Amino acid sequence: MGTGTRREPGRRRLVLWRHGQTSWNVERRFQGKTDIPLDETGVAQAQRAARLLSGLRPTTILASPLQRAADTAAALAEVTGLPVSYDRDLIERDGGKWEGLTSTEIRERYPAEHAAWQPPGGETSAQVAKRVSAALDRALDRLPADGVLVVASHGAALRLGMCGLLGFPEEIWERLGGLSNCCWSVLGEMRDGGWRLLEHNAGTLPEPVLSDDRPGQDERAGTSTP
Repeated sequence: MGTGTRREPGRRRLVLWRHGQTSWNVERRFQGKTDIPLDETGVAQAQRAARLLSGLRPTTILASPLQRAADTAAALAEVTGLPVSYDRDLIERDGGKWEGLTSTEIRERYPAEHAAWQPPGGETSAQVAKRVSAALDRALDRLPADGVLVVASHGAALRLGMCGLLGFPEEIWERLGGLSNCCWSVLGEMRDGGWRLLEHNAGTLPEPVLSDDRPGQDERAGTSTP
């Protein structure tokens, strides 16, 4: 996974921005690679977050081509005047047979797979981390030494890709919490070309994490963690 050793040292920043709310988020349905649009609340969230993120003076915007992420990125493009590029390796985790099912349906129909958080016919966490961190690394290779890259993508994809980019071993990936709708994490480049997590799940007061990402203990009991 990415090391940054090929790049000229600099002060790059990476902003990992989750898309706004969708109707399937509200219904607690696993979206995965299914192309679900933002709902009215999600559009408003994207517009609000875009105004805040413009203060970071982004130089590049990259997005998953799924419309919920692409439309979130478009809100920032409208504020900043920057174009949006797309990378299919930034799409959400393939949920296999879970896509379209509610969290209750998944728990009842696939108890063993739910306990392991491994969708039948879908991607493993390691596969997602490798795919997304590679996409981030490619984009960072093209970023100037003082550039700020904003990436609009998805909850599980971003958390796992971030763990890969930071070099975290898989056994501790669950210790990094999920991203709420339209919240973001900020990573800063270190002198050795590595990355430091500066902010996580920022952008709002605590909100439920309605996501395809692995649930926390409280979510497994039927409620969401903030």
